[in-house]
Amino acid sequence: MSGRTLRGRTLSARSAVLTTLGTVMALVVALIATGTLSVAQGRVGTGARDLGDPDYGVCRGTDPGCYHDWDNFDTSKGYRVLLYTRTAGPRHANLGPALAPGMNPPLTDANVVQNAIRTMGAANGFQVDYTEDVAQLASPATLFKYNAVIFFSTSRDALDDAAQTSLRQYIRGGGGFVGIHNAFGTEYNWPWYEGLLGNANFYDHGAAQSGTVKTVDRKDVSTKSLPGSWNFTDEWYNLVPAPTRVRVLAKVDESTLARGVTGNYNHPGHGDNHPVAWCQYYDGGRSWVTTLGHDAKAFTTDGSFAGAAEYQQLILGGIESAMGKAPFCR
Repeated sequence: MSGRTLRGRTLSARSAVLTTLGTVMALVVALIATGTLSVAQGRVGTGARDLGDPDYGVCRGTDPGCYHDWDNFDTSKGYRVLLYTRTAGPRHANLGPALAPGMNPPLTDANVVQNAIRTMGAANGFQVDYTEDVAQLASPATLFKYNAVIFFSTSRDALDDAAQTSLRQYIRGGGGFVGIHNAFGTEYNWPWYEGLLGNANFYDHGAAQSGTVKTVDRKDVSTKSLPGSWNFTDEWYNLVPAPTRVRVLAKVDESTLARGVTGNYNHPGHGDNHPVAWCQYYDGGRSWVTTLGHDAKAFTTDGSFAGAAEYQQLILGGIESAMGKAPFCR
């Protein structure tokens, strides 16, 4: 056999291998693109769950270098938070009837969340103002009066353009944000806000049911006094996307959910890593969030609702750390 013939066959074999590899790679790319094959979060399996880690164009994560300590907050007169509970869509029963315009309008006994956070503040040395009036969030100068802003079960487009700009300027100036429960069902179409939640958004949930919360990081001020596991009843939000580059503080053990975790829009749950509370630095500010907080009974103090005391300790620590009253995300 001549050298020319041998070289020709070798080149043909190499070409066939390259063609096969190209076909395989094209197939893998197509499967990933259609969601048939997922590599999200380092997993390979059927069906993307978390949809990766978008870049929001800001400094975010657990590095304190992402925080802007620009001396915008004078704590010599104490600490103060703004509780925002405006709903432009579904309204959780624990919020009670919609509030009148303005700051600190009259409350009824049915306004469980607002009453509970005010009581929590009074017992722990910080002032709580509350509103559902978006005009109260229109100016960064107003927000900078507060060491943290709390969104508790807000829903849908709860902010107008002025309030969106104001919130972003506030966070960039070192402000603190606390997002609780349906804060994850808010401002769906604003990518910056999704990043503020830790690259996470509500997708669906299954039945409200009892489950076991595992405290996975007990160094943080919000979790250091909690047991390693505790029972709680909630809706157990499924998330798309799921949080990335955050410090996960607690998660639910899906195996303890007797009625399953599959959501009403068929999200299959998050398996062994179903976070329910986490923290991060974001775009100059602090963000502490939890998906928990559906049931008004979570604010009882008589021991009648399992996990109520632990839940209240969790969010108290989150609020105090976000506003700088205690160490943040450590």
